[in-house]
Amino acid sequence: MESTSINRAGGGIMRRTSEAWTLLLTTASAVLLSGCSAASSNTLAGGTAKPFVAAPGPSVAPIKHAGTPNSTTSTTEPNLPVPPALVPFANHTTAGEGVWSSAGRLVHGFPAVYETRLFPPGGSQSAGIAWMDTRLLSARLYSGSRSPGGGPYKYTAPIQPAQAASLVAAFNGGFLMGAAHGGYYTEGRVIYPLVPGAASLVIYSDGSANVGAWGSDVSMASNVVSVRQNLVPLVAAGQPTTVAASPDWQEWGATCGATSCTGPGLEYQWRSALGVTSDGALVYVTGPALNPMQLAQLLVRAGAIRGMELDINPYWTVFATYDPALDGIAAPSNGSKLLSSTVQGPGTFFEGWWARDFITMSERSAPTS
Repeated sequence: MESTSINRAGGGIMRRTSEAWTLLLTTASAVLLSGCSAASSNTLAGGTAKPFVAAPGPSVAPIKHAGTPNSTTSTTEPNLPVPPALVPFANHTTAGEGVWSSAGRLVHGFPAVYETRLFPPGGSQSAGIAWMDTRLLSARLYSGSRSPGGGPYKYTAPIQPAQAASLVAAFNGGFLMGAAHGGYYTEGRVIYPLVPGAASLVIYSDGSANVGAWGSDVSMASNVVSVRQNLVPLVAAGQPTTVAASPDWQEWGATCGATSCTGPGLEYQWRSALGVTSDGALVYVTGPALNPMQLAQLLVRAGAIRGMELDINPYWTVFATYDPALDGIAAPSNGSKLLSSTVQGPGTFFEGWWARDFITMSERSAPTS
Protein backbone atom coordinates (compact mmCIF):
# COMPACT_ATOMS: atom_id res chain seq x y z
CA MET A 1 0.00 0.00 0.00
CA GLU A 2 1.11 3.58 -0.20
CA SER A 3 0.03 7.45 -0.50
CA THR A 4 -0.84 11.37 -1.95
CA SER A 5 -3.23 14.58 -2.22
CA ILE A 6 -6.24 15.49 -4.48
CA ASN A 7 -8.17 17.57 -6.96
CA ARG A 8 -10.87 16.35 -9.19
CA ALA A 9 -12.50 15.86 -12.53
CA GLY A 10 -15.91 17.39 -12.85
CA GLY A 11 -18.41 19.45 -14.75
CA GLY A 12 -21.48 18.54 -16.76
CA ILE A 13 -21.62 15.65 -19.21
CA MET A 14 -19.40 17.00 -21.93
CA ARG A 15 -16.21 16.08 -23.75
CA ARG A 16 -13.14 16.93 -21.67
CA THR A 17 -9.92 18.04 -23.38
CA SER A 18 -6.58 16.63 -22.31
CA GLU A 19 -4.74 18.53 -19.62
CA ALA A 20 -1.00 19.04 -19.45
CA TRP A 21 0.90 16.34 -17.64
CA THR A 22 3.55 17.00 -15.05
CA LEU A 23 5.15 14.09 -13.19
CA LEU A 24 7.18 14.68 -10.05
CA LEU A 25 9.70 12.07 -11.19
CA THR A 26 12.58 12.98 -8.94
CA THR A 27 10.58 12.94 -5.70
CA ALA A 28 8.17 10.17 -6.61
CA SER A 29 10.73 7.72 -7.93
CA ALA A 30 12.84 8.06 -4.81
CA VAL A 31 9.86 7.34 -2.61
CA LEU A 32 8.77 4.49 -4.83
CA LEU A 33 11.97 2.64 -4.13
CA SER A 34 11.53 2.90 -0.38
CA GLY A 35 7.74 2.74 0.02
CA CYS A 36 5.73 2.58 3.20
CA SER A 37 3.66 -0.52 2.59
CA ALA A 38 4.24 -2.76 5.56
CA ALA A 39 1.01 -3.87 7.15
CA SER A 40 0.39 -2.99 10.75
CA SER A 41 0.45 -5.81 13.26
CA ASN A 42 -3.30 -5.78 13.61
CA THR A 43 -4.00 -5.77 9.88
CA LEU A 44 -6.26 -8.57 8.63
CA ALA A 45 -4.84 -11.95 9.49
CA GLY A 46 -3.30 -13.93 6.64
CA GLY A 47 -4.18 -17.42 5.50
CA THR A 48 -7.95 -17.18 5.41
CA ALA A 49 -9.48 -13.76 5.06
CA LYS A 50 -11.42 -12.50 8.05
CA PRO A 51 -15.15 -13.10 7.48
CA PHE A 52 -17.24 -10.09 6.60
CA VAL A 53 -20.92 -9.29 7.05
CA ALA A 54 -22.75 -6.73 4.98
CA ALA A 55 -24.73 -4.10 6.78
CA PRO A 56 -28.50 -4.38 6.18
CA GLY A 57 -29.35 -3.21 2.71
CA PRO A 58 -31.01 -4.13 -0.57
CA SER A 59 -30.74 -7.72 -1.72
CA VAL A 60 -28.64 -7.84 -4.87
CA ALA A 61 -27.91 -11.16 -6.53
CA PRO A 62 -24.24 -11.71 -7.39
CA ILE A 63 -23.47 -11.50 -11.08
CA LYS A 64 -21.39 -14.38 -12.36
CA HIS A 65 -19.82 -12.29 -15.07
CA ALA A 66 -19.62 -8.54 -14.66
CA GLY A 67 -19.57 -7.97 -18.40
CA THR A 68 -23.01 -9.53 -18.76
CA PRO A 69 -25.87 -7.06 -18.21
CA ASN A 70 -28.67 -7.99 -15.86
CA SER A 71 -32.14 -8.75 -17.15
CA THR A 72 -33.28 -5.13 -16.83
CA THR A 73 -30.58 -3.86 -19.20
CA SER A 74 -31.02 -3.99 -22.95
CA THR A 75 -28.50 -6.23 -24.68
CA THR A 76 -28.95 -4.46 -28.03
CA GLU A 77 -27.15 -1.27 -27.02
CA PRO A 78 -23.40 -1.15 -27.72
CA ASN A 79 -22.75 0.79 -24.53
CA LEU A 80 -24.09 0.85 -21.00
CA PRO A 81 -26.55 3.61 -20.04
CA VAL A 82 -24.85 6.84 -18.98
CA PRO A 83 -24.78 6.89 -15.17
CA PRO A 84 -27.21 9.31 -13.51
CA ALA A 85 -25.85 12.27 -11.57
CA LEU A 86 -24.86 11.36 -8.02
CA VAL A 87 -26.72 12.93 -5.13
CA PRO A 88 -24.24 14.78 -2.89
CA PHE A 89 -24.07 13.84 0.76
CA ALA A 90 -25.84 16.31 3.03
CA ASN A 91 -22.71 17.68 4.66
CA HIS A 92 -21.31 19.33 1.56
CA THR A 93 -22.55 20.55 -1.82
CA THR A 94 -20.55 22.49 -4.38
CA ALA A 95 -21.14 23.41 -8.01
CA GLY A 96 -20.78 20.42 -10.31
CA GLU A 97 -20.53 17.91 -7.49
CA GLY A 98 -21.90 14.54 -8.58
CA VAL A 99 -22.27 15.63 -12.22
CA TRP A 100 -20.46 13.37 -14.67
CA SER A 101 -18.14 14.54 -17.44
CA SER A 102 -16.73 12.27 -20.12
CA ALA A 103 -13.00 11.59 -20.07
CA GLY A 104 -10.55 9.87 -22.37
CA ARG A 105 -10.85 8.91 -26.00
CA LEU A 106 -14.16 7.89 -27.52
CA VAL A 107 -14.70 4.18 -28.14
CA HIS A 108 -16.79 3.38 -31.21
CA GLY A 109 -18.14 6.91 -31.00
CA PHE A 110 -19.15 6.69 -27.33
CA PRO A 111 -17.55 8.02 -24.14
CA ALA A 112 -16.31 4.99 -22.21
CA VAL A 113 -15.27 6.77 -19.00
CA TYR A 114 -17.14 9.36 -16.95
CA GLU A 115 -15.68 11.23 -13.99
CA THR A 116 -17.03 13.33 -11.16
CA ARG A 117 -16.16 14.44 -7.64
CA LEU A 118 -18.01 14.03 -4.37
CA PHE A 119 -17.40 15.01 -0.76
CA PRO A 120 -17.67 11.96 1.52
CA PRO A 121 -19.99 12.09 4.54
CA GLY A 122 -18.34 14.33 7.12
CA GLY A 123 -15.39 14.96 4.82
CA SER A 124 -13.69 18.26 4.05
CA GLN A 125 -11.99 17.31 0.76
CA SER A 126 -13.65 15.91 -2.33
CA ALA A 127 -12.87 12.49 -3.78
CA GLY A 128 -12.66 11.60 -7.45
CA ILE A 129 -14.93 8.95 -8.93
CA ALA A 130 -14.55 7.29 -12.33
CA TRP A 131 -17.19 5.12 -14.01
CA MET A 132 -16.04 2.70 -16.74
CA ASP A 133 -18.22 1.11 -19.42
CA THR A 134 -17.22 -2.55 -19.59
CA ARG A 135 -19.13 -3.09 -22.83
CA LEU A 136 -16.74 -0.70 -24.51
CA LEU A 137 -13.61 -1.37 -22.45
CA SER A 138 -11.43 -4.41 -21.90
CA ALA A 139 -9.51 -4.83 -18.62
CA ARG A 140 -5.97 -6.14 -18.24
CA LEU A 141 -3.79 -6.67 -15.16
CA TYR A 142 -0.20 -5.45 -15.45
CA SER A 143 2.25 -6.96 -12.95
CA GLY A 144 5.22 -5.22 -11.34
CA SER A 145 8.70 -6.35 -10.36
CA ARG A 146 7.94 -5.43 -6.74
CA SER A 147 4.23 -6.08 -6.64
CA PRO A 148 3.66 -8.93 -7.04
CA GLY A 149 7.25 -9.74 -8.03
CA GLY A 150 8.04 -13.17 -9.43
CA GLY A 151 8.39 -12.03 -13.04
CA PRO A 152 9.14 -11.76 -15.85
CA TYR A 153 5.70 -10.85 -17.16
CA LYS A 154 4.35 -10.20 -20.63
CA TYR A 155 2.37 -7.25 -19.32
CA THR A 156 4.39 -4.95 -17.08
CA ALA A 157 5.43 -1.30 -17.04
CA PRO A 158 6.16 0.49 -19.26
CA ILE A 159 3.05 0.17 -21.44
CA GLN A 160 4.19 -0.65 -24.96
CA PRO A 161 3.07 1.18 -28.14
CA ALA A 162 0.97 -1.78 -29.30
CA GLN A 163 -1.14 -1.57 -26.14
CA ALA A 164 -1.07 2.24 -26.04
CA ALA A 165 -2.86 2.26 -29.39
CA SER A 166 -6.12 1.28 -27.68
CA LEU A 167 -5.51 2.47 -24.11
CA VAL A 168 -8.29 4.58 -22.59
CA ALA A 169 -7.58 4.54 -18.83
CA ALA A 170 -5.28 3.03 -16.20
CA PHE A 171 -5.33 2.90 -12.41
CA ASN A 172 -3.38 1.55 -9.44
CA GLY A 173 -3.58 -1.97 -8.12
CA GLY A 174 -3.49 -3.18 -4.53
CA PHE A 175 -1.07 -3.43 -1.60
CA LEU A 176 2.33 -5.03 -1.68
CA MET A 177 1.60 -8.74 -1.39
CA GLY A 178 3.03 -9.01 2.12
CA ALA A 179 0.29 -6.65 3.29
CA ALA A 180 -2.53 -7.70 0.94
CA HIS A 181 -3.44 -10.93 2.77
CA GLY A 182 -4.60 -12.36 -0.50
CA GLY A 183 -3.40 -14.05 -3.65
CA TYR A 184 -2.37 -13.16 -7.17
CA TYR A 185 -2.97 -15.14 -10.37
CA THR A 186 -2.10 -14.00 -13.88
CA GLU A 187 -0.62 -15.15 -17.17
CA GLY A 188 -1.41 -18.77 -16.29
CA ARG A 189 0.56 -18.74 -13.02
CA VAL A 190 -0.35 -18.65 -9.34
CA ILE A 191 2.07 -16.03 -8.01
CA TYR A 192 0.50 -16.12 -4.53
CA PRO A 193 -2.17 -18.67 -3.50
CA LEU A 194 -5.71 -17.34 -3.73
CA VAL A 195 -7.43 -16.92 -0.37
CA PRO A 196 -11.09 -17.88 0.22
CA GLY A 197 -13.20 -14.89 1.24
CA ALA A 198 -10.64 -12.33 0.07
CA ALA A 199 -11.82 -9.33 -1.92
CA SER A 200 -10.93 -10.08 -5.53
CA LEU A 201 -10.72 -8.33 -8.87
CA VAL A 202 -11.27 -11.02 -11.50
CA ILE A 203 -10.54 -10.43 -15.18
CA TYR A 204 -11.86 -12.80 -17.84
CA SER A 205 -10.50 -13.82 -21.22
CA ASP A 206 -12.90 -11.47 -23.03
CA GLY A 207 -11.61 -8.51 -21.01
CA SER A 208 -14.65 -8.17 -18.78
CA ALA A 209 -14.15 -7.92 -15.03
CA ASN A 210 -15.89 -8.56 -11.74
CA VAL A 211 -15.29 -7.74 -8.08
CA GLY A 212 -16.35 -9.89 -5.14
CA ALA A 213 -15.46 -12.32 -2.38
CA TRP A 214 -13.41 -15.26 -3.62
CA GLY A 215 -15.28 -18.55 -3.46
CA SER A 216 -18.77 -17.02 -3.25
CA ASP A 217 -19.22 -14.06 -5.60
CA VAL A 218 -16.33 -15.06 -7.86
CA SER A 219 -14.29 -18.23 -8.34
CA MET A 220 -11.82 -19.90 -10.67
CA ALA A 221 -13.05 -20.88 -14.13
CA SER A 222 -11.50 -21.73 -17.47
CA ASN A 223 -12.02 -18.16 -18.74
CA VAL A 224 -10.36 -16.44 -15.76
CA VAL A 225 -7.05 -14.87 -16.81
CA SER A 226 -6.20 -12.72 -13.77
CA VAL A 227 -7.15 -12.47 -10.09
CA ARG A 228 -5.87 -9.71 -7.82
CA GLN A 229 -6.85 -10.03 -4.16
CA ASN A 230 -6.60 -7.36 -1.47
CA LEU A 231 -7.94 -7.72 2.09
CA VAL A 232 -11.67 -8.48 2.47
CA PRO A 233 -14.71 -6.91 0.78
CA LEU A 234 -15.35 -3.23 1.47
CA VAL A 235 -18.86 -3.30 -0.04
CA ALA A 236 -21.24 -6.27 -0.29
CA ALA A 237 -24.91 -6.44 -1.30
CA GLY A 238 -24.87 -2.73 -2.09
CA GLN A 239 -23.81 -1.68 1.42
CA PRO A 240 -20.56 -1.08 3.35
CA THR A 241 -19.51 -4.25 5.14
CA THR A 242 -19.33 -4.40 8.92
CA VAL A 243 -15.53 -4.52 8.66
CA ALA A 244 -15.62 -1.25 6.71
CA ALA A 245 -17.57 0.28 9.59
CA SER A 246 -15.19 -1.05 12.25
CA PRO A 247 -13.55 1.63 14.44
CA ASP A 248 -10.33 -0.36 14.09
CA TRP A 249 -9.37 1.38 10.84
CA GLN A 250 -5.91 -0.21 10.92
CA GLU A 251 -7.67 -3.35 9.68
CA TRP A 252 -7.50 -1.64 6.27
CA GLY A 253 -3.74 -1.23 6.17
CA ALA A 254 -0.90 0.81 7.60
CA THR A 255 -1.09 4.45 6.59
CA CYS A 256 1.49 7.20 6.40
CA GLY A 257 1.59 10.06 8.87
CA ALA A 258 0.99 13.72 8.13
CA THR A 259 4.52 14.36 6.88
CA SER A 260 6.15 10.95 6.43
CA CYS A 261 5.54 7.23 6.41
CA THR A 262 7.76 6.65 9.45
CA GLY A 263 5.51 8.36 12.00
CA PRO A 264 2.11 7.31 13.37
CA GLY A 265 -0.39 6.65 10.61
CA LEU A 266 -3.52 8.67 9.94
CA GLU A 267 -7.03 7.27 9.83
CA TYR A 268 -7.99 9.86 7.22
CA GLN A 269 -5.47 9.28 4.46
CA TRP A 270 -5.29 8.78 0.70
CA ARG A 271 -7.21 5.64 -0.24
CA SER A 272 -8.56 4.05 -3.40
CA ALA A 273 -11.17 1.42 -4.17
CA LEU A 274 -12.83 -0.44 -7.03
CA GLY A 275 -16.40 -1.69 -7.30
CA VAL A 276 -18.81 -3.24 -9.77
CA THR A 277 -22.37 -2.06 -10.43
CA SER A 278 -25.43 -4.20 -11.06
CA ASP A 279 -25.08 -3.76 -14.82
CA GLY A 280 -21.38 -4.59 -14.85
CA ALA A 281 -19.74 -1.16 -14.96
CA LEU A 282 -16.58 -0.67 -12.93
CA VAL A 283 -16.36 2.24 -10.48
CA TYR A 284 -13.07 3.59 -9.14
CA VAL A 285 -12.76 5.99 -6.19
CA THR A 286 -9.77 7.83 -4.76
CA GLY A 287 -9.33 10.78 -2.45
CA PRO A 288 -7.32 12.31 0.38
CA ALA A 289 -8.41 12.25 3.99
CA LEU A 290 -10.66 9.19 3.66
CA ASN A 291 -11.30 6.50 6.24
CA PRO A 292 -12.47 3.02 5.16
CA MET A 293 -16.15 3.70 5.85
CA GLN A 294 -16.15 6.89 3.77
CA LEU A 295 -14.44 5.01 0.94
CA ALA A 296 -17.17 2.37 1.07
CA GLN A 297 -19.93 5.01 1.19
CA LEU A 298 -18.54 6.71 -1.91
CA LEU A 299 -18.51 3.40 -3.79
CA VAL A 300 -22.10 2.71 -2.81
CA ARG A 301 -23.23 6.22 -3.78
CA ALA A 302 -21.60 5.63 -7.18
CA GLY A 303 -23.70 2.48 -7.66
CA ALA A 304 -21.34 -0.30 -6.57
CA ILE A 305 -22.95 -3.49 -5.26
CA ARG A 306 -19.59 -5.05 -4.39
CA GLY A 307 -16.26 -3.36 -3.81
CA MET A 308 -12.72 -3.68 -2.53
CA GLU A 309 -10.03 -1.36 -1.24
CA LEU A 310 -7.02 -0.93 -3.51
CA ASP A 311 -3.76 0.84 -2.65
CA ILE A 312 -3.55 3.62 -0.08
CA ASN A 313 -1.24 6.48 0.96
CA PRO A 314 -0.16 9.52 -1.07
CA TYR A 315 2.33 7.97 -3.49
CA TRP A 316 0.30 5.08 -4.84
CA THR A 317 -3.26 6.03 -5.76
CA VAL A 318 -3.77 7.22 -9.33
CA PHE A 319 -6.37 7.08 -12.08
CA ALA A 320 -5.55 8.47 -15.52
CA THR A 321 -7.36 8.72 -18.86
CA TYR A 322 -5.86 9.23 -22.31
CA ASP A 323 -7.25 11.25 -25.20
CA PRO A 324 -4.89 11.08 -28.20
CA ALA A 325 -5.66 12.48 -31.62
CA LEU A 326 -7.72 10.27 -33.93
CA ASP A 327 -5.72 7.11 -34.70
CA GLY A 328 -3.03 8.27 -32.25
CA ILE A 329 -1.67 6.32 -29.30
CA ALA A 330 -1.99 7.04 -25.59
CA ALA A 331 0.96 8.85 -24.07
CA PRO A 332 1.76 10.97 -21.01
CA SER A 333 1.31 14.09 -23.14
CA ASN A 334 -2.36 13.32 -23.86
CA GLY A 335 -3.20 11.93 -20.44
CA SER A 336 -5.18 13.49 -17.60
CA LYS A 337 -5.44 12.75 -13.89
CA LEU A 338 -8.76 12.06 -12.22
CA LEU A 339 -7.49 14.26 -9.38
CA SER A 340 -4.75 16.77 -10.08
CA SER A 341 -3.25 16.39 -6.60
CA THR A 342 -2.24 12.73 -6.93
CA VAL A 343 1.54 12.34 -6.93
CA GLN A 344 1.42 9.84 -9.79
CA GLY A 345 -0.12 10.68 -13.13
CA PRO A 346 -0.65 9.49 -16.71
CA GLY A 347 3.09 9.14 -17.27
CA THR A 348 3.57 6.70 -14.40
CA PHE A 349 2.43 3.64 -16.34
CA PHE A 350 4.84 4.46 -19.18
CA GLU A 351 7.88 4.42 -16.90
CA GLY A 352 10.10 1.37 -16.48
CA TRP A 353 10.75 2.24 -12.83
CA TRP A 354 7.08 1.73 -11.91
CA ALA A 355 7.33 -1.57 -10.04
CA ARG A 356 3.73 -2.09 -8.94
CA ASP A 357 0.74 -3.81 -10.46
CA PHE A 358 -1.92 -1.75 -12.20
CA ILE A 359 -4.97 -2.19 -14.38
CA THR A 360 -5.53 -0.88 -17.89
CA MET A 361 -8.87 -0.31 -19.60
CA SER A 362 -8.61 -0.42 -23.38
CA GLU A 363 -10.89 -0.07 -26.38
CA ARG A 364 -12.62 -3.29 -27.35
CA SER A 365 -12.38 -4.31 -30.99
CA ALA A 366 -16.17 -4.59 -30.87
CA PRO A 367 -18.57 -3.70 -28.03
CA THR A 368 -19.99 -6.60 -26.03
CA SER A 369 -23.74 -6.98 -25.72
